[in-house]
Amino acid sequence: MDILYRKGRATAGDILEAMHDPPANATIRTLIRILEEKGHVQHETDGTRFVYFPTVQRGKATRSAIRHLVETFFNGSPARAVAALLDSSDFKLSVEDAARLKKLIDQKREGGAK
Repeated sequence: MDILYRKGRATAGDILEAMHDPPANATIRTLIRILEEKGHVQHETDGTRFVYFPTVQRGKATRSAIRHLVETFFNGSPARAVAALLDSSDFKLSVEDAARLKKLIDQKREGGAK
C-alpha cells in the first residue's frame, strides 16, 4: 500500500521493482487481489496490464492499521502501544516530538482533538 500511495498508480511489476526485498511475483499478485477484494485497491486495464490504485485515503488506512495493531498486540491499550515505542531503543524522541505528544495527551484528556 505504501508504494501505491507514493506512486498513485502502479502495476504489480512496478510494485515489485519499488520493493527493497521483494517476495515472489505470485505473492505480490495475491496480496493485491486480497487488497482489491477488501476494497482498499482497484485496478484499470491498460492493454494487457492491470494498473492498481488505492481507493482508501492514506489517513483512514493509517488509523485502521493502528487501531488493529493496538487491539492485536497491546490489548486495546493506546498507553501500552506508546510505552512500547518510547521504551524501544530503535526510536529516538526529539524535543519537538515530546512536546507534540504532550499536547495531544492534554487535548485528549480535555475531550478535544482526536
